[in-house]
Formats: sequence, C-alpha cells, structure tokens
Amino acid sequence: MPLSWNEIKSRALQFTQEWKDEVSEDAEAKSFWDDFFNVFGISRRRVASFEQQVKKLDDKQGYIDLLWKGQILIEHKSRGKDLEKAYKQAKDYFPGLTEKELLWS
Repeated sequence: MPLSWNEIKSRALQFTQEWKDEVSEDAEAKSFWDDFFNVFGISRRRVASFEQQVKKLDDKQGYIDLLWKGQILIEHKSRGKDLEKAYKQAKDYFPGLTEKELLWS
C-alpha cells in the first residue's frame, strides 16, 4: 500500500536529521541512498543499482554511482566537492541528451 503524504513527510524529516552531519561519500553513500528511497517506501534494491558500468565516448569505462534506468542517474559527492564536475561526469555517460533532458527527463 502506498505511503500517505504525512508518512512520507515524517520519514523525510527523520532522514534529514539522521544524515545532516554526514560528509563522506565513500563511507556512507550506499546507506544514504537506501535510506533515501525508504523515505518513499521504495526498496532501492528493487529499482536501482550501484556502480552501474558504462562505456563513455572516449571508450573508457565509467561507473554511475546509482542508476534507476529511465528514472534517475546519481553521481554522489562528498560535502564540499565540485558539483559542476559531478554534472559533467553524468553528462559524459549520456552525451546525446540536452541539458533539459538531463535535468528534467
């Protein structure tokens, strides 16, 4: 049964309190995203995978931090890291998409 908006709100508030001080990508990224999906009552394991291997335009291998095919691509970065670099990294995985498609598709 879908969660009510009140339950989602309650879970979201609990999530923000639990994660507000975390700064390390390497140490907690997978737990963070599992907990994030749980806010909405979604099992991350059912819909998304970590470290999805992809081939980039330069024929090098890349790894998407989290991918829910057709829904969301996540490049998780530690607090204070360059988000423009993360955005460019995500664009490199799907070079044919426009900026609008990347942000809102």
